[in-house]
Amino acid sequence: MNSTERPRLAVRSPADLVAAVPYLLGFHPADSVVVVAVRGRRVVFAARGDLPEPGADPRPAARHLAEVVARQGTDAATVIGYGPAARVTAAVDAVGEALDRTGLLVLDALRVTDGRWWSYLCAEPACCPPEGTPYDPAASEVSAAAVFAGQVALPDRAALAAQVSPLGGPVRVAMRRATARAHHRLAELTAAPSIRSAGVAAVRTAFRRHRRGERLGDDEVAWLTVLLTHLPVRDHAWSRTDGRDADISLWTDVLRRAEPELIAAPGSLLAFAAWRAGHGAVAAVALERVLAAHPGYSLAVLLDDALRRGLSPAELDGWPATAGAVLRRRRRRPRG
Repeated sequence: MNSTERPRLAVRSPADLVAAVPYLLGFHPADSVVVVAVRGRRVVFAARGDLPEPGADPRPAARHLAEVVARQGTDAATVIGYGPAARVTAAVDAVGEALDRTGLLVLDALRVTDGRWWSYLCAEPACCPPEGTPYDPAASEVSAAAVFAGQVALPDRAALAAQVSPLGGPVRVAMRRATARAHHRLAELTAAPSIRSAGVAAVRTAFRRHRRGERLGDDEVAWLTVLLTHLPVRDHAWSRTDGRDADISLWTDVLRRAEPELIAAPGSLLAFAAWRAGHGAVAAVALERVLAAHPGYSLAVLLDDALRRGLSPAELDGWPATAGAVLRRRRRRPRG
């Protein structure tokens, strides 16, 4: 799910909206159903889900998507399905019906296939011909405005996931050796206060260096990842993490260089920073990587659940101090 706290894009037509979606999500969707929600005339939220497998009932996923969008306090939404008609139509219909039941106005329902778009709600051949309307994202003023504003649309979701994937080759060899040195160094710190003090110092150094545009050395990253396995250190880093570009850059670099057994904390901190910045797709792929390797890591589980529920980043103010209360509410609340 993606919150779209980004520079405004002037969307005046279905073609403009189709051109804007990749910049709202951060990548060009495929085999997807996307809901773009508005408050007044402003796009405030975009949520994406995979198309159901052939023969699967689209209604459960549609209900979940509609509930997530409804929680954003929006007025209306447009549903867009990406893929062949045989898979898109049922999914778009199901999402539209689910949005209707939440009380949201469905402005339009579109299908995008092979460089053309169709409207399910428009039957006027003059504006919505039966053969579809071709569009060229590269020629769109919306795309040009997004690029000018510094927004990026990667080719697909796999390209987004690659941005948080582990680095290999000489980097991996160097980090393996540096991590072994860090474990030996940690073994010399037998007292918990000493570990926390070392962790606070390492976190402070990491933030200061990255915010000055400097990259951490292998031993610095390894030492940080080893220390982050201690919850007081991890929570200190969490309290210092915001949605600044430097924070996202720091935790992306640490996640990609960390040894596999040490990715849980930096991956979760990256997800938190990305979410605070409104980059829900980046947060999602970071959490996917963490949970694939460490399925029970509590911070990743908490963030993943909140992200799936469409919790607004504004509700994260005060974390991690408020995390316990959010976790208790999550446990009491029935799943959608």
